Amino acid sequence: MYAKGHAASQHIRENASIYVFTSLLFLIGIVFGAVIVNSMNVIQKQDLFFYLDQFFEQMMGGTVSDAQSLLKSSFFYHLKYLLLIFILGMSVIGMPIIWILLFMKGIVVGFSVGFLVNQMGWKGLFMAAASIAPQNLIIIPVYIMAGSIAMIFSFTLLQKLMAKKGHQPLLPPLMRYGAIFVILFGVLSIASIIESYVSPGALKAVVEFIYGS
Repeated sequence: MYAKGHAASQHIRENASIYVFTSLLFLIGIVFGAVIVNSMNVIQKQDLFFYLDQFFEQMMGGTVSDAQSLLKSSFFYHLKYLLLIFILGMSVIGMPIIWILLFMKGIVVGFSVGFLVNQMGWKGLFMAAASIAPQNLIIIPVYIMAGSIAMIFSFTLLQKLMAKKGHQPLLPPLMRYGAIFVILFGVLSIASIIESYVSPGALKAVVEFIYGS
């Protein structure tokens, strides 16, 4: 256990610049998403809020998708997204696409929270805390780690391919790479459960409190 912990801390120290880069990239995406909200005109905001208001009314009426459907949708969404990052990490040239994917994830989070707060003030902040925050406390670190691991593997793969010391075995690092992504997907599965069973209930409670007051 100590050896594994030491290896993990050493890995983070050796690749700190990559983890900082991916974290900043995600953060910039969040900020950019919030900026997009502020750049929208009044009509665009009203149109989008109309659909959001319709969703809240459906939620109060109990006509939204059931938890099992949400779980299935969330599960396969994360599976496809993580699998794409995994494949791009093995391609070396796919690294810029990984950056774009992380940036886009940040934009989605920033726009979602920014729009709710922009349109509803403190009520929107409570809604964001109930519906977006719980699962994203897990999702954001996992995707940052996935993007970082994919970049690290790309660099490792490039170094081995360009090494002049004869044939460098690729199977051991590939096995470790795959094992890490399996673990990350397992963690994201927990986030999917939260997103499907916890967040909708929390959001419904907040919506009923706000619309009922």
